[in-house]
Amino acid sequence: MHKRVFQLLVNNTSGVLSRITGLFSRRGYNIESITAGVTADVRFTRITIVASGADEILEQIEKQLAKLVDVRDIKELKPEESVYRELIMVKVRAVAEQRQSVIAVADIFRAKIIDVAPESLMIELTGNQQKLDAFISLLEGYEILELARTGIAGLGRGTENITFID
Repeated sequence: MHKRVFQLLVNNTSGVLSRITGLFSRRGYNIESITAGVTADVRFTRITIVASGADEILEQIEKQLAKLVDVRDIKELKPEESVYRELIMVKVRAVAEQRQSVIAVADIFRAKIIDVAPESLMIELTGNQQKLDAFISLLEGYEILELARTGIAGLGRGTENITFID
């Protein structure tokens, strides 16, 4: 099993995300992560999809995505040629005696405390998947009340592989 990160540039139209995810579900492919957001040009949306499987299946996914009408461009974001980031928000139970130790763990990872309540702290952290996984593993000694992850967003490095659409 291999993992690939696909970056799609699609027309910003209603139902485009549904058509893309429908392609995966109809063929029995799994999406590990999907993020979408409008680009600097509001006519287009950038979608980052992480999928895993055998190389033949991943190549088939790329070909099938490229056939969709709204897909203007598709690229594989290779790890050595790209930058990936993910956002995580974690709500941790932290009574007064535990706060300093939770804050210390957050400081090690350069995380931000974004909400403080009488019995909990909410922490925001951005980074690659390994960094976020390491952060979560250090919080195992505390009760995680809620956790939200955005999924991977990524861009290729440099200016060689930018798609311009008129």
